[in-house]
Amino acid sequence: MTLPFRKDLDKYKDLDEDEILGKLSEEELKQLETVLDDLDPENALLPAGFRQKDQTAKKASGPFDRERLLAYLEKQALEHKDREDYVPFTKEKKGKIFIPKQKPVQSYTEEKIALDPELEEALTSATDTELCDLAAILGMSNLITNNQFCDVVGSSNGVDKDSFSNIVKGEKMLPVFDEPPNPTNVEETLQRIKANDSRLVEVNLNNIKNIPIPTLKEFAKALETNTHVKNFSLAATRSNDPVAVALADMLRVNTKLKSLNIESNFITGVGILALVDALKDNETLTEIKIDNQRQQLGTLAEVEIAKMLEENTKILKFGYHFTQQGPRARAAAAITKNNDLVRKRRVEGDSQ
Repeated sequence: MTLPFRKDLDKYKDLDEDEILGKLSEEELKQLETVLDDLDPENALLPAGFRQKDQTAKKASGPFDRERLLAYLEKQALEHKDREDYVPFTKEKKGKIFIPKQKPVQSYTEEKIALDPELEEALTSATDTELCDLAAILGMSNLITNNQFCDVVGSSNGVDKDSFSNIVKGEKMLPVFDEPPNPTNVEETLQRIKANDSRLVEVNLNNIKNIPIPTLKEFAKALETNTHVKNFSLAATRSNDPVAVALADMLRVNTKLKSLNIESNFITGVGILALVDALKDNETLTEIKIDNQRQQLGTLAEVEIAKMLEENTKILKFGYHFTQQGPRARAAAAITKNNDLVRKRRVEGDSQ
């Protein structure tokens, strides 16, 4: 199928362009060049020779010779006159020569001191011993030796021929030894708690790193039925949230425990919230320490702690450093109120 606009182009198919250009006169060729001037030189559809008219007026001088062209360009460059400088070049140095400043040399002149004739005669006729005595009295100890100064001042003032006894000396550094390991026998203590030993009042498991988590949970389980242990401390024992949950279950049942210390462990906000929930119903615990855990408890846990302290009037000491100002103020006010209530009860008991 032939397109409609191609029907009129078929008659130009066998046209000889060279023949037509050969029949044109010189004027017609110049007119054709002026027409080509209006064409777009950046049109990529036109042949390269038709994008700009031919401006060469010189006839061809022969084939291309690169060496000859370079020699011609060099000759043209040498024959071209350089532009004259506005300021002619001279070899003279311009500006000031840098001269470094010399520091003034300080010269000291000896001052001539005129003494009274009597004083000068006395110093001239004085012996070495008398001069040493005078230097020691004036405090010029650098002019005499240690032995001479000792002979003049005497050993009564703390001066010895070998050294000055009253000189200020630094204190000796006393070595600080590591704390001894916790001597508590874990298995024996656990059995005594289970047996409800009346002699076992305080349990200290601090700094014992190798206690398994199940064993710590057994301690919490055993304290549920124990009626004699008053203080239970397991600081720095690597306790975690399951241990805190077990302690929370114990606090809901135990009615004898007075102090609980779980500082410096791996308990997170989840475990602390379980303890806080259990302390709302506990009426016997008066002291609890939960500070210095591996990670911060968070704002939610601190708000719940402050709320619990406001509801529980039995807690008198709470060991934790709050990071938020609001819960810190509420907790401090609650602890102060609880201690005031204890003081009032004591005063009322004494008066009765």
